Amino acid sequence: MRFFRRGLTGLTILAVTLGLLAYSGLLVRGALQEQMAKESRAPEVRERVFSVNAERVTGETITPVLTAYGEIKSQRTLEIRAAIGGMITEMSESFVDGGSFAKGELMLRIDDADAKAAFERAEADALDAEAEKRDAARALLLARDEVLNAQEQADLRIRAFTRQQDLRKRGVGTDTAVEVAELATSSAKAAVLTRRQALAQAEARVDSSATRKLRAQIALSDAERRLSETQITARFDGMLASVSAVEGRLVSTNERLAELVDPRELEVAFRISTQDYSLLLDATGALKRAKVRVVLDDFGVDLSTVGVVTREGAANNTGQTGRALFARLEQAKGLKPGDFVTVELEEAPLENVAKVPATAVGNDGTVLKINDEKRLEQVRVKLLRRQGDDVIIAAPELYGTLIVSKRTPLLGPGISVKAVVAGAAATPVPPAFIELSQERRDKLIEAVKANGRMPDDVKQRLLTRLASKQVPAKMVERIESRMGG
Repeated sequence: MRFFRRGLTGLTILAVTLGLLAYSGLLVRGALQEQMAKESRAPEVRERVFSVNAERVTGETITPVLTAYGEIKSQRTLEIRAAIGGMITEMSESFVDGGSFAKGELMLRIDDADAKAAFERAEADALDAEAEKRDAARALLLARDEVLNAQEQADLRIRAFTRQQDLRKRGVGTDTAVEVAELATSSAKAAVLTRRQALAQAEARVDSSATRKLRAQIALSDAERRLSETQITARFDGMLASVSAVEGRLVSTNERLAELVDPRELEVAFRISTQDYSLLLDATGALKRAKVRVVLDDFGVDLSTVGVVTREGAANNTGQTGRALFARLEQAKGLKPGDFVTVELEEAPLENVAKVPATAVGNDGTVLKINDEKRLEQVRVKLLRRQGDDVIIAAPELYGTLIVSKRTPLLGPGISVKAVVAGAAATPVPPAFIELSQERRDKLIEAVKANGRMPDDVKQRLLTRLASKQVPAKMVERIESRMGG
């Protein structure tokens, strides 16, 4: 009985379990059918709003500045070369790199013993030629007198011959006397011819002596010139560069000894593109005398001056593009030939234009305008100039509106944006001069002294500024960037 009761209980539990499993399966099947029967509905999506850097476009009058890079050159440069060979016997103390000379000042002297001997020989030859000319002139006078005397003798013989002929016709004279007179007349005429020939020789001697004197004077002048070439003097006020001569050295003819540079007559040579060059031409096609500003940026110490464009290159060499221009500088203090400088040219002012960041203009010449609904609109503009990181555009319809100053590939027409206007929050301006701690000052001074590539004048100028109480912040930043600080 007990076994029967336990078996019935187990069957009951099994039946209940199977029933529950069957009911659970029905519930899952119903849920799946109900889910599959429902219509698929897309979830509600909220529109994304992008934050963009914006800038307000303002129409104004802007003077474009064309930026180029060039090299400082001297308008007057003279190579000092030895006109004759020999040993350098005397040299000025200023004949070193950077030495200054005034016009006509003696630079160096080459051994003049041979040149002086040649000059003295030429001078003696000139004196001989002068004496020969005087002797020839006296001989010419004597030859002329002898011709006159011979002619007088011939005239007397002719008159005597005529008289003997008259006497013979009257029967007084004899044929012998006539023949003697005739022979005397012929001899006198021959004497006249001989004297005339001597006169011609005397005249030829005078001409020859004149030619000899001229040649002697030419030789004397050449010897004097070669003697003067043993002394090299400055042809204008200037400074020396690339000096290679030392006293006692034996130099050859036409050997380059140094270079004389005029530090006051400086110009800058630079190259611009053909497109920029076309902006500097006037209505007749001639180059405008545009004003330029030349800046030498050296470790935060800016040397600048102004000038004016004077000429352009005649032709382009192989492989070069654009146009080469030259500008004469005014009061170029601190600048030296060979300096690599930045050249800024001012163009004619442009009216009713706007300057915007270059990142605001796309490759297709359009900008993104923010309309009243805070959505983007694509507007085409006319690009006039590029000014570093900015561009100058002409778009009167945009003046007074906001545009995207930094475009990204995610932005396009119709997108809702939130404008972040540049300059809305005040940006602190870094100080132009700062005070250094003694430790930081010592590190900067050691870095400047250890720089072997820096010119001595620049190094001295930097050390002087670092010794001041307040030092330019820009200069400190550049030095530390180079020293890895």
